[in-house]
Amino acid sequence: MHYSAPMHTQPPALLLAAGRGERMRPLTDHCPKPLLPVQGLPLLQWHLQALAQAEVRQVVINTAWLGEQISARFSSNFVLQCASNKRKQLSISYSHEGLDFGAALETAGGIARALPHLGAIFWLAAGDVFAPDFGFEAAAVERFAASDALAHLWLVPNPEHNPRGDFGLSAGGLALNLPADHPGPRHTYSTIALLRAELFAAPWCDIPAGNAQGVAAPLAPLLRRAMDAGRVTAELYTGRWTDVGTPERLAALNAQAPQPG
Repeated sequence: MHYSAPMHTQPPALLLAAGRGERMRPLTDHCPKPLLPVQGLPLLQWHLQALAQAEVRQVVINTAWLGEQISARFSSNFVLQCASNKRKQLSISYSHEGLDFGAALETAGGIARALPHLGAIFWLAAGDVFAPDFGFEAAAVERFAASDALAHLWLVPNPEHNPRGDFGLSAGGLALNLPADHPGPRHTYSTIALLRAELFAAPWCDIPAGNAQGVAAPLAPLLRRAMDAGRVTAELYTGRWTDVGTPERLAALNAQAPQPG
């Protein structure tokens, strides 16, 4: 399956917003984590703004825990008013895993569920990550589309809560599935990626597109299989990035003065 849209047209994006946010309790007992305020805006809105600024036009948001609050907050359109007075608009649709199956389907299960609403290539980002400098650049899509990679990952320097990292990175830009005892450096997966729909078909994934049975499955095993075949590329991202996973990390972000994006 190949990306056939004009290169100046951005592919759609999937924002993952279905998690319960257990480590963020009690803040998430009555508010889904992607709606918690970070520097004056709902956390998920930072991604929506960046996607709109990058000329992405279609976004799918998956939901489960308190998902009705997310769709009520953002509805079916998001409009960004730019400094030049130009308005940029995102069309938003939802994959309501909680309503359809009673629970979140994990990352790969959620992507497979949303796949019929995405393209042959699509952006992916987790709704509980704060990365206000990330640009979702069309040039990255062009490079990815011209490659045979199934995924392109943005890796970040290891935060304190993940000191061993997730994946290696070769000098040639391949993501590496390093064994646990490998001495080489690892970096942390930022949760931002470009993916091909092909990754969610055999031999990498056995969940049918649409995931009508509601199979819950993680993404990492698919990525590791593709890495072992040399089909995952990556780069190191050094902009502002926080996995907003605990009340302490949220408080630290909100204690900082907002900076220009």
